[in-house]
Amino acid sequence: MSAPKPRREVITGPRRDVRRRPPRPVTDEIDDQTGVGRIYLRSLIRTQLRLGLATVALVVVPLVAMPLLFGLWAPVRELQVGPMPLWWFLLGILVYPAILGVGWWYVRQADRNEAQFTDLVEGR
Repeated sequence: MSAPKPRREVITGPRRDVRRRPPRPVTDEIDDQTGVGRIYLRSLIRTQLRLGLATVALVVVPLVAMPLLFGLWAPVRELQVGPMPLWWFLLGILVYPAILGVGWWYVRQADRNEAQFTDLVEGR
């Protein structure tokens, strides 16, 4: 008798004769203004718009509220900080550092939003 033939095993893998296209980078989607690119860009614009509106609110609301408060409420109008009225001190001196602080905060947040968008687009 002859010895049995060894069993032949077939190993399969991905076809090598098919060329695969690399996935399209998101930056191309944005540049070509496809649907996906528009969604990415719209999300960045909305985030920056919300930040801009929050910044305007942080500056405008107190600047409008202070004169109304001092004009409508007499006891507050008569408060003094040293020789100067409180409203002069607030509107003439403290407003500028507050605006600079809000501006600094805005720039940092805008940079953070753009960095997050870049990370998202580049897939980091």
